[in-house]
Amino acid sequence: MDEIIQEFLVESAELLEQLDQDLVTLEERPDDLELLNRIFRAAHTIKGSSGFLGFTQISQLTHHMEDVLNKLRKGEMVVTPTIMDVILESVDKLKLLLDEVRNGTSGTVDTSDTEAKLKAILEGETAPVEEPPQKPAEKEEPQAEGERRKEEEATEEHAPAEAESKEPPQQEQKPQKQESQSSVSPQTQEAQPKPAPSDAQKPSPAPQKRAAAGGIEETIRVDVKRLDALMNLVGELVLVRNRLGQLAEHIDAQVSDTALVDAFNNALVQLGFVTTEMQLSVMKTRMLPVQRVFNKFPRMVRDLCREMHKEIDLIIHGEETELDKSVIEHIGDPLIHILRNAVDHGIEPPEERERLGKPRRGTIVLSAYQEGDHIVIEVSDDGRGIDVQKVARKAVEKGIVKESDLAHMGDRDILNLIFMPGFSTAEKVTDVSGRGVGMDVVKTNIEKLNGVIELDTELGKGTTIKIKLPLTLAIIQALMVLSNNDIYAIPLASVQEIIHLDEGQVYTIEQQAVVRVRDMVIPLLCLEEVFNEPEKIEETPRRYVVIIGLAEQRLGILVSDLLGQQEVVIKSLGGFLTNVPGIAGATIMGDGRVCLILDITGVMQLSAHAVRKVAATRAGGNGGRGR
Repeated sequence: MDEIIQEFLVESAELLEQLDQDLVTLEERPDDLELLNRIFRAAHTIKGSSGFLGFTQISQLTHHMEDVLNKLRKGEMVVTPTIMDVILESVDKLKLLLDEVRNGTSGTVDTSDTEAKLKAILEGETAPVEEPPQKPAEKEEPQAEGERRKEEEATEEHAPAEAESKEPPQQEQKPQKQESQSSVSPQTQEAQPKPAPSDAQKPSPAPQKRAAAGGIEETIRVDVKRLDALMNLVGELVLVRNRLGQLAEHIDAQVSDTALVDAFNNALVQLGFVTTEMQLSVMKTRMLPVQRVFNKFPRMVRDLCREMHKEIDLIIHGEETELDKSVIEHIGDPLIHILRNAVDHGIEPPEERERLGKPRRGTIVLSAYQEGDHIVIEVSDDGRGIDVQKVARKAVEKGIVKESDLAHMGDRDILNLIFMPGFSTAEKVTDVSGRGVGMDVVKTNIEKLNGVIELDTELGKGTTIKIKLPLTLAIIQALMVLSNNDIYAIPLASVQEIIHLDEGQVYTIEQQAVVRVRDMVIPLLCLEEVFNEPEKIEETPRRYVVIIGLAEQRLGILVSDLLGQQEVVIKSLGGFLTNVPGIAGATIMGDGRVCLILDITGVMQLSAHAVRKVAATRAGGNGGRGR
């Protein structure tokens, strides 16, 4: 029974998540009968499963919601914002009831008020209907129940197929993944779209349903702990492969039997190929579509628009883009803060937009796409943009910077102040904004994922926030460098370029060693400085500069030698060494030595505070000092 209940919880959570998105879409396309039927089937599945398991409160609430949906399907009432508010409220209550089941509690959620609202809609008290019902509700409900049973019989064979599939909502949505638009205006009913002619042109998901109905299980749920254990084993396999690669170099030099050496090298190449393919396959099992996160945003934006009396279209691109589960779990909160800011601060009220010559309806575009070994998530709006001067004034008022510091800061530096703790441009504190914690949370969470956040804005035109995230947090490509006989791994995604350091290339500006690369002046540092080992700085000459980048910041790391590119497995340093500034973790090299992996964000921050006592004399062993 525990397994059945767990299956019910997982399936119902997925259905409710998809219901949020489908209901907001229904508000935009109220005549879409196929969409209404899908929503009805989801509610019917939850009602049937909960009734079978004895969860009476869930079954009863879903029953009333199903009655309203049934009237909408038959055209006896039309979709209005008021009706949608109550149905969405019912979905929220169902989520709370599922939490009760999950936590083993009961009686903490009162659904009587929501059920009363649903009954009132059925009686025509709050819903505008074409022909107000003359009969009392007691007589209408049995009739609706009888008609609904006929519909259930017609759709019964489809519902079990959807229940068996792991992600039925996602399967249904696949044809619409390239671009979806949710209209979240409170005045949705003013201009009701035609019955979505584009749906007829979309590929039908029927073949997928038939495959599921034929009894072929195409998906299987696997406990995340098992996937994590498998990923750890693949990581160990990668380490063994690296070890064998290093041993192969010694075998080539010491064994005279060339045939044996060739056979060993061929086997090693094959092992490397299989290991790489296995690693990619395991990574793909942990990958989830970013749609999992995006699905809840149309509902959120819609509710904010109703609350703030704004008209906004949320357009979503690239929902099918996949990210590692560990990354997916942490990007929800940052995106919530960014979207809330876009609705609250970015998009102007409809009347103000009309005065400015803009369309009455604002637009927010949320998109995701892959760029190399990173996923890029962009949130852009066509609102008022960010006033740099206002940001500067607020930063001074709140004591984040001093007036004298602003003279040395460019527009980009001033804009980055919005990510500082306690900063807010809101004139008053509301439930949506004004407390100064939103963008600080965004920056902190993104940096924890080794990601980068960039902000671009134009006053009066809008703002774009771009987030770059690694595909996975477990195995990365790294540049191995030697710095004073210590080996470090620099994440390859952060490496901009590498230059050979010639004598006389290093200059000193205000006791800061810098190197000029084309038209850029880039500060330099030794890793020994940021890791408090100044006694080691002069022991070996520095022959290369590895230029790393974080957003628009650039920093040159002086290294003695380059050891090549290598795939490394990130290992935690353990409980005693967690949160070491500048260190993301460690990896085990082929010869068994432990190599530290640099945290680029942490190194950037440490370099800004490092005390440079030997700024001009650190490059080169006996020369290389520029003035």
